Amino acid sequence: MMAEREDAPLRAWQRMLSGRRLDLLDPSPLDVEIGDIAHGLARVARWNGQTVGDHAFSVAQHSLLVEDIFCRRRPNATPEERLVALLHDAPEYVIGDMISPFKAVVGGGYKLVEERLQRAIHLRFSLDARVGDRLRKEIKRADRVAAYFEATLLAGFSVSEATRFFGRPAGIALCEDDLTPMPVKLTESAFTRRFDQIEGERSQVARQAG
Repeated sequence: MMAEREDAPLRAWQRMLSGRRLDLLDPSPLDVEIGDIAHGLARVARWNGQTVGDHAFSVAQHSLLVEDIFCRRRPNATPEERLVALLHDAPEYVIGDMISPFKAVVGGGYKLVEERLQRAIHLRFSLDARVGDRLRKEIKRADRVAAYFEATLLAGFSVSEATRFFGRPAGIALCEDDLTPMPVKLTESAFTRRFDQIEGERSQVARQAG
């Protein structure tokens, strides 16, 4: 493998299996593909891989869980709102899942890149570039519920420890079967399938409105 020249310009783009080249400093919606997102998220481990089971609990599986919890709490949510919930961690297909303690160490640079990617992803799928405060908070609540159950059932946290960090969920019950880590290909397919279902519902609503 050839070494990069010291005077070569720094590369700030990621090549995707779809062939797209996504610029991390100025990501274009045109370079975002759902296949790349599903493929990447299914291979990014939550909790830095420190979870029980034969497979990693991936960000794709976490995203499916959060969207499911969000829908349980908001059964009348629109397809757009459900898609925002499903894609709430989508930037991690590029930047990985950085645990909260490390985000605190890195500081604002990580957050800025994450926000730019999220904006490009939303624009690619005709969602509002900026999520409203109410919806953002509701998705965050679902995210914290998922984190509590992941922490206690997969990541070795005690109930008191998880309650301190994420709060004790009310009105939502999950068991180990709901969080059994799945093989990569199954998770990738499940994520893509759920995306397609929501997009189908969006198209149906648009046709009815037209």
